[in-house]
This record gives sequence, C-alpha cells and structure tokens, in this order.
Amino acid sequence: MTQRFYSLDVFRGATVALMILVNNPGSWGHIYAPLEHAPWHGCTPTDLVFPFFLFAVGNAMSFVMPRLEAAGTSAFLKKVFTRTLLIFAIGLFLNWAPFIRWVDGALVSRPWADPIVEGRTPSGVRILGVLQRIALSYCFASLIVYFFKIRGAFFTCIILLLGYWVMCLLGNPADPFSLQGYFGTQVDKDILGIAHMYKGEGIPFDPEGITSTLTSIVQVIFGYFVGHYIQQKGKTYDMLTHLFVAGSLLIFAGFAWDMVFPINKKIWTSSFVLYTTGLAIFVLSLLIFLIEFKKVHEQRGVTKSLSKFFDVFGKNPLFIFVLSGFLPRLLGLFRWVDHLSENGKPVYTSAFPWFYEHVCKPVSENLKNGSLLYALCMIAFYWSIVYWLDKKKIYIKV
Repeated sequence: MTQRFYSLDVFRGATVALMILVNNPGSWGHIYAPLEHAPWHGCTPTDLVFPFFLFAVGNAMSFVMPRLEAAGTSAFLKKVFTRTLLIFAIGLFLNWAPFIRWVDGALVSRPWADPIVEGRTPSGVRILGVLQRIALSYCFASLIVYFFKIRGAFFTCIILLLGYWVMCLLGNPADPFSLQGYFGTQVDKDILGIAHMYKGEGIPFDPEGITSTLTSIVQVIFGYFVGHYIQQKGKTYDMLTHLFVAGSLLIFAGFAWDMVFPINKKIWTSSFVLYTTGLAIFVLSLLIFLIEFKKVHEQRGVTKSLSKFFDVFGKNPLFIFVLSGFLPRLLGLFRWVDHLSENGKPVYTSAFPWFYEHVCKPVSENLKNGSLLYALCMIAFYWSIVYWLDKKKIYIKV
C-alpha cells in the first residue's frame, strides 16, 4: 500500500468514525448542537459526514479505474454493476433487518409493507438509504467517468448541478426549496410509494431520494477528479497548493450559490455539493501534507496515534458501518425487564440501552454529556473490532 492510499484510509476512516459518533447517541433528545443535522437549510459538522464519504468513494475510484479500463468494457461493467447491486442490497437488508420485531409482548415478522389502516400513513420497509445512495452514486459516477473521460465528466457535472437547480424551481412557487415545496418528494411518492419512504421529518420525505441522488453523483466524480490529479502531479508542493486553491474556490462558489440556492443536505443542493467538496479537499490536503510530506504517521505523538486510530476504520469502512447499524437492532431482540413504570407495567431494556441508562447517563447531570460518552464508547467498541480485523489482515470488501 502506497502512502497516498494511507492518506485516503485515514480520511475515510475519520469519516466513518464521525458517522458512528453522530448515529449512536445515548439519547436522541440530548445531543450537542454540532452533532445534529441542520434542521433544514445550513450545514453542521454532522452534515459533512456523508458528502465526505462520497468524496472518498470517488477518490478511491480514481486509483482502481486504470485497472478496470485495462480489463475492458465488459469486465468493467460486470464489476461496477455487481458492486452496485451488492451495496444496494446490503442497504435494503439493513433497513429491513432483523426481519422480526416485538409487538404486544410477542415476536412477529416484519412485513415488506404493513397492512393499510384508514387514517394512518402507510408504512413499510424503506427502500432507499445511505448505502443505497452510495451504490447509485458510485454506479453512475463510474459510468460517466469511464465513457466520457475527464473532460466529458466535468461538463456532465456542470449539467447535473445546473439542471438540478432548475428542476428544484419546479416545486411549490411559494418556496420551492422548503420541505413541503420540494419537487422531488412527489417523484419519490410516485415511484417508491409512501409506505417505503422515510418519515422522520414528520411527513413522507426521503433525504436520500431519487432526484437528489443526481447531485450526489457529482460529489463522487469530484472525488475522482482530486484523486486523479494527485496521481498525475505526484507528491509535490504544486499539487498541494493547487488543491488548497481549488478547495477555497469551491467553498466560495458554494457560499455564493447559497444566496439563491440554499446549502441544504436533505435535498442535496448544488451549493451543498460545492461547499462540502471544498471542505473535503481542504481536509484531505491537510492529511496529505501531514502524512505524505511531514510523515507524522511515522513519528511519535498524538497525531501519529490519531492517524493509526482512523486508519483501521478506513480499511473496513463498509463492514463497520453495516455492523454499527445492524448490531443494535439484533441485540434489541434480546430484552429483559429493567424496572416497572409508575403504573406497574414492565419497562424492557436490552444491552446497549442498559449500558447508556446505567453506565453513561449517571456520569453527569447534563444529559448531553452521558449521551456523548455513550457515543464515544460505541466508537471505541467498533474500533476494537476493526483493529482486530486489521491485525488479522482481514479486509471485507464488496
């Protein structure tokens, strides 16, 4: 493994670690503001996690694309479509798992769609999600780069970003960029069905919906451009300077576009793509400077420890992300009575909720501290797993 790959592992690993941190609070009602998503428009540190990961997907793609091109079109298509279907299927599995649930004290199977009850919003297994977006974005980005090459891919990105802006204007004229006015929701309802959409915003709305995937494809392609440029220029200060300039320009462009097309993760606006890509380039450039130029990973100190810590997350990113989503649900099936409520009814718990309530929550009167401690413990727990896998040279890839 070259040092450039090591920088990518650290970048991707830090992103995965942050993803685990924000997805596993002890209590969703007690979270520090930087660890929450922006309510709608705007961008918090938590909102950077997903676009950074897509950027890393494109960056890694740039290192394997020459090998795929050398293998020929048919081998390339087979590889891309197989990987796309596997990642999408894993995401769907994660949404449906563990296929059974507790209902009125009994374990029952979880159907694809719940029976329709008059007056209730239809519910069922969500079709789209984080892994599904990764799969689709990777697939289309790969095809665009392979068949259109660098120049064609660049113009395709411009068309997608501008085209999506125009499409968003087709929503509610009063406020086309609002939750209720966003045009893509109707597309998701027509294709996916309300039962299979996300409802965490209070209404059927999918933050990983079909139409907003168009701009997430661009995020992957931008990551590819950066990875390709790094390889073309090599480890030079010219390369590093140009990356910092590119990052600055994209951040400025994102802020400028924000004035007419707000930065918004949930509908993945074009300004959001430019802004987060600029920040991703900054972070990756800093890692390249520290690891490739200053070689801090070979020295002693906190920086070396951090790079080694994140490195193992980056070597099994998909596996540990899936495990962090699946394991709590699986363990939730094995429950016991923790205490009785005020009206004498049993209150059930399972391993992870018990750990939060009895170990993390009591550490501070400020419940946000206990919630954060739980999330940090989850990072340590999953890190121990990927650390063991790394020691055994086990790398689970799709």
